[in-house]
Amino acid sequence: MSIKSLPELAALEQLIEDGGDLLDASIACTVAADSQQFPVYVLTMGSKDPAAPALGFFGGIHGLERIGTQVILSFLQSLLARSRWDDGLHRLLADVRMVFMPLVNPGGMWQATRCNPQGVDLMRNSPVQASERVPFLLGGQRASPVLPWYRGAFGAPMEAESRAVCAVVERELLPRRFSLTLDCHSGFGLRDRIWFPHAHTRTPIAHLPEVAALEQLFTASYPHHNYTFEPQSLQYRTHGDLWDHLYLRSEREAGRVFLPLTLEMGSWLWVKKNPRQLFSRLGAFNPTAAHRLQRVLRSHLVWFDFLMRAAGAHERWLPDEAERLRQRQRALVRWYGLGAA
Repeated sequence: MSIKSLPELAALEQLIEDGGDLLDASIACTVAADSQQFPVYVLTMGSKDPAAPALGFFGGIHGLERIGTQVILSFLQSLLARSRWDDGLHRLLADVRMVFMPLVNPGGMWQATRCNPQGVDLMRNSPVQASERVPFLLGGQRASPVLPWYRGAFGAPMEAESRAVCAVVERELLPRRFSLTLDCHSGFGLRDRIWFPHAHTRTPIAHLPEVAALEQLFTASYPHHNYTFEPQSLQYRTHGDLWDHLYLRSEREAGRVFLPLTLEMGSWLWVKKNPRQLFSRLGAFNPTAAHRLQRVLRSHLVWFDFLMRAAGAHERWLPDEAERLRQRQRALVRWYGLGAA
């Protein structure tokens, strides 16, 4: 595969065409790279009831991490195929709003860079400032776009792609009483991880009990899963995290639950199994062997489907006040090393 091709965008546009009336597609913004213009698509499907719970899938925020976009496209392809025969899926979609931004950073993916064409790391681009020490460079820096993890100039507006994600989340997800998002990345560790905020501080989020209840529900339903659930701050902290920014925005809305999650696929395992991938610009972040790519594309479908069902049935598992206290205590011990509080 040439790094100067963008088959993911072509596949996305084919899915939009194949989706027909099932999918509504729009362009959130258009970005330029190498004298070309690339659309950033937003797809919606399912319930149009503004009171319905919503689930959002986001990918391709880092241009090198093509696999994030590919797993979402694989899930979309599965949904469209199932829509031809699966009455249960239609009943579920009647109750759940689905939102997809599979390729947030097409310019970066075209150029095979982590950042966008302006040299900005979109996951360091929000105005959130870490309240604790962050790793050098990795935590976000404003010195130069030549260096990695560049946040953008101080005082500058967020990049067009970041603003598009925020606009979609604020329009489609935050106004609802319950919403979930999953942002798909790769490149950290030997295991697939499900991260939740915060990234800018070790302080637990207000909805820690709800995250703990969701994790417990998934583990009870699929006890042999291979995900590690944890707050991102357990690994490292950063400035400018986009999902911290949106979560903090959601906290202003009383009585609403917004749970932004990140799937961080452990690409070190792919490199360990095939060290030659390190000689490829994309190899550190994506499975290159055909059989391994197929395995990754199918391995997350259970998790994606679970999230869709959990969103639709959120009233059956969200903890009440007494259960919130128990879940919070359990989570503080498990993820923060704290006693009951």
